[in-house]
Amino acid sequence: MHSKPIVATTIGDPCGIGPEVLVKALAEKADDAHHLLIGDAQVLADAIELTNTPLDIRVVNSVNDATFDANCLTVLDPNSLDRSHITVGQVSAECGRATVQWWDIATALARAGTVQAIVKGPINSEAIRLAGFSPQGAVNPGRTYLFLITGPLRVVHFTDHIPLRDVFKHLSIDALVDLIRLTHRSLRNWGYQSPRIGVAGINPHAEGDEERQQIAPAIAVAQADGIAVDGPVPPDSLFRQCAQAQYDCVIAHYHDQGHIAVKTWRFEGNCAIILGEPYVRASVAHGTAFDIAGKGSADHRSMACALRTAASLAASRGFPAD
Repeated sequence: MHSKPIVATTIGDPCGIGPEVLVKALAEKADDAHHLLIGDAQVLADAIELTNTPLDIRVVNSVNDATFDANCLTVLDPNSLDRSHITVGQVSAECGRATVQWWDIATALARAGTVQAIVKGPINSEAIRLAGFSPQGAVNPGRTYLFLITGPLRVVHFTDHIPLRDVFKHLSIDALVDLIRLTHRSLRNWGYQSPRIGVAGINPHAEGDEERQQIAPAIAVAQADGIAVDGPVPPDSLFRQCAQAQYDCVIAHYHDQGHIAVKTWRFEGNCAIILGEPYVRASVAHGTAFDIAGKGSADHRSMACALRTAASLAASRGFPAD
């Protein structure tokens, strides 16, 4: 039995910056988790050479074979990637297929309880489509939800990639109550004994039919459950209040309502988690950045944030200090 949570991280598309930012993040040698990497070991060796990072590589066939050392990358390599298809900075169907396979392995380990958290390195949707797969969606509406994190600002999204006109079709008392309860339960599992949640209004100054007919009644139901939830709070104030520690997290109703606040607060060093899985699932908040891949200049702060957050939540220590 390991004394620290095991975080399984896929290396991302080998043609992009994923391997580079992962190596840079792990070179910081945070001692909060055991890190199991899933992907091609030679790709990681190339990233170590690119970044001139003093790390070794140990290849294992299963988690049971893994031993962990901060100076060594432990890699589960299915040995299924034909590296002749790798051209750094270019879309590759073979690499798209590999990223899907690696993520499937990570997900299976998490569902089996073999690892306590998983982190997805940056993938390329076009490469995945060329490989014959549908791009892997972040959320399953009604079951899982996007949760963005940037320092003290933490935002759950009630809806994500849908047109604004459709947001109102999804809004209901029951659906919002379910999300508030899920958020409360997740925060408790992550180490918050009495989590504080703020819910945004959807109209200017939180004054509209939706606030009166759906949002306020849902909050009243959740409050009757004993949940410390406020709202509807005017959207132009709520995110600042969260950043100032009035809330542990807030709920936004649509993509841009939450994303604009998060990316305005800080663009670099953000990460995402998926709320609603029985394990911690995190990812970087950026793509493969083919334009700078292979140059050694990629910013690794989003990957470092994802790794720290996954480890801290899996150990029920709450969100890590910024």
